[in-house]
Amino acid sequence: MMEGWMYGYGPFHWFWFIVLIAVVVYPAGRILSRIGFSPLWSILMFVPVINLIALWILAFTEWPRRERGSVT
Repeated sequence: MMEGWMYGYGPFHWFWFIVLIAVVVYPAGRILSRIGFSPLWSILMFVPVINLIALWILAFTEWPRRERGSVT
């Protein structure tokens, strides 16, 4: 009947994969750069188990303090 209709990835899948990268990795990279980490660490968000470890490291790392009233 519809044999092979789910075979491989089509252009629609690649489009949504690129959208996912833009929606997840870019903001995470901005946040990481503001607290002193390399934005490349945001790529770890797509690696199972490693993303949880990276989240725990981020949660317990001392973040830089901003002065009150400074806007960047």
